[in-house]
Amino acid sequence: MIKEKRINKIEEYIKEHKSASLDELMDVFKVSKNTIRRDVQELVERGDFKKVYGGVAINDEKRANLESFHERQVRNQTEKEKIGKAAADFVQDEDIIFIDSGTTTIEMIKFIKNKQVTVITNNLDFIVRALPYENLNVITAGGILERKTNSFGSLKYMDILNAYNINKAFMASTGVSLTNGVTNASPLESELKASIVNRSSEVFLLVDHDKFDKYGLMTYCGLDKIDYLVTDIMPNEVYQDFAKKNTIQLVIAE
Repeated sequence: MIKEKRINKIEEYIKEHKSASLDELMDVFKVSKNTIRRDVQELVERGDFKKVYGGVAINDEKRANLESFHERQVRNQTEKEKIGKAAADFVQDEDIIFIDSGTTTIEMIKFIKNKQVTVITNNLDFIVRALPYENLNVITAGGILERKTNSFGSLKYMDILNAYNINKAFMASTGVSLTNGVTNASPLESELKASIVNRSSEVFLLVDHDKFDKYGLMTYCGLDKIDYLVTDIMPNEVYQDFAKKNTIQLVIAE
C-alpha cells in the first residue's frame, strides 16, 4: 500500500474508533512500528489528532461544538464585521445571492441594505433585520427551525432550490481544515449547505482566523469547492499554497 493511501486509511480508522494504539495500528495495517510512528506523526502535525500514551487519538480541542447564536456572536465581533463588509463589496445590484446562517454572514446586511438584491436565506436573524428594507427581496425555503443557530434547515423538498439561479453564495462554517474541508456542527443544516454550494456560480466562505484547523460534526463541502475565502488574517503557508493550487482567491478584510 502506498504511503498516502495508507495514511488516509489510518486516519479513517482512528476517526471511527476515536483512538488507537501503535501496536493496534501495526497489526491492522501490517507495517513496522517505525513506519506507524512516522505516519502518526504526520497526522498529528496536520492538527486533527494528538498523541496519547502508547498511541493516538482525535484532538477534541480542534473539534468545534454547536454553540448558541449569542455565544458565537460575541466572539471576535470586530473581525466578523470587517469580514462581512469585505464580502458585501462583491454584491452588485440585481444579484441573486444566498446568505447562510451564521454570526459572520449576518454582518453583511449592514453593507447591502441599500442595494437592489434578491436574497435567498435560511438565516432567521437576516430575515427579521431585512424587514425595513423593501429593496431586499428576501426568499426563504423554510424547513425545521434550529434554535441554537437561529436558522432553518433540513428542507423536506430540497429540489425547491433548483428553481433559483444563485450567482453568489456567502457561506459560514464552524471549522475549516485541509483534512475535513468546510464543516458544520448542525446536522439539520448540512444538506442544505451542500446543495447551495453545488447550485451557486460563485461560493464565498466567510470565516475568522479562529476557525482554521478546526472541524465540526459534518463536512458539507471540500475546501476546493470554494472560490473566495474571506477572513481577517492571512492564513498560514499551507492554506496559501492550497488556495493557489485550487484557484481560491484569498480576501483579507481590513
